[in-house]
Amino acid sequence: MRSKRLFIASRLALAILSLSVLHACGGDKDPEVEPGASPTTIFYLSSNKENEGSARIIGELAQEYAAEHPEIRYKFENVAESDLNQRVQLLAASNDLPTMFSYQSGKPLQDLINSDAALNVEEAFTELGLMSTMNPAAAELLKSYADGGLFAIPLELNIEGFWYNKAIFSEYGLSEPQTWKEMLDIAAELKEHDIQPFSVAGKDKWPITRLVNAYAIRMYGADVMERVDRGEIALTSPGFVEAAQVVQNMGLSGYFGPRVNTIDMSTSVDMFLQGKAAMFYMGSWQLRAFNDELRNQIGADNIGFFSIPLVEGGSGTLDEYPVNAGLTTSFSKSAYTPEVGEWIKYVFERYGDRAMNELGMVTGFNVSDMPENLPPLTKQIQQKIGEVTKGALWFEARFDTNAQLMAWNNAQLLVTNDDYSPLDYMTALQNEISN
Repeated sequence: MRSKRLFIASRLALAILSLSVLHACGGDKDPEVEPGASPTTIFYLSSNKENEGSARIIGELAQEYAAEHPEIRYKFENVAESDLNQRVQLLAASNDLPTMFSYQSGKPLQDLINSDAALNVEEAFTELGLMSTMNPAAAELLKSYADGGLFAIPLELNIEGFWYNKAIFSEYGLSEPQTWKEMLDIAAELKEHDIQPFSVAGKDKWPITRLVNAYAIRMYGADVMERVDRGEIALTSPGFVEAAQVVQNMGLSGYFGPRVNTIDMSTSVDMFLQGKAAMFYMGSWQLRAFNDELRNQIGADNIGFFSIPLVEGGSGTLDEYPVNAGLTTSFSKSAYTPEVGEWIKYVFERYGDRAMNELGMVTGFNVSDMPENLPPLTKQIQQKIGEVTKGALWFEARFDTNAQLMAWNNAQLLVTNDDYSPLDYMTALQNEISN
């Protein structure tokens, strides 16, 4: 009897969740639909804000399409990135995945592929005549994240590295560091002058593990996390422990500010753009903020970029960068219909041009109409992307959800608690991925 009650309770919970999703996505009164027409709703669940970045561009194109096709309705819902994985998993368990949804590439998406819940993008886009609109390198990058083909689209195409405030560097006679030691020496000097060396969104957790990964790939090379996934090298190896130790020391030395785990991404971006921190490790997806004249108070001309510095005795090189397609978007296989396909065709034939022209965004879609007044920072990053010799995965790319959450949560402890050792951090992670 108890098990039956639990079963009923779980079904009720899923039903309530589904109703709440539909209610949360509701907008203004739906447009008039011609008699006899069957309405189709395109529901997009994303951790992006509706009026920013890729979500803004997709929303604009969706509105244009709906103006000519009132039987197609577009609804958007934002969910915090920290809650995204759990939300998608709950919806997948009830066979109620949104038409489009942001999700972590790698192991989390692989679970949906294995359960036949995610649409094979390569097959669908080929049928729609869209594969030629996608950057081949971006498509191959996404294929490397999961087995079985292409199941996500690259709304962004990014490299990661360190952005810095040129005016601050110039004031103190500082040059772009070539080695990690040089960068830490710069940080120490800035701290002596009461300037926060780095802006880090510790509340979002993953920016901390990105720093651990940055050091590790310079120690072991760009393919190190793939080697971890294959069991060829352990996270308890000396170079990984050293990476965690270096990042811990940075946090305990105050290089990330006094309350790093209370700083969210938006705040960390603003700290850098308001001149309150000298350096900012982040991907090129933040170009949209850097190119925003209202938000960027230090000016785009004052922003420089340098590759992850070298590590003494390491095998990584300056022309190897972490490369990713941002938080990718996938499609529900069960929600895909010919009507949805026509909507996808309209939106993604135009997405690359619109994102570049409106926001200066570098995406994984080709641009046929390159704007003449392309922002200098965007030009610089396009050039850097073209110079990449090897692309590196981010730290958790091949972790399952439990290992990913452990890496994030324990990273907050790592940079604020000197009683928590780097070896403990890496040992817990290695045990988790080995299970």
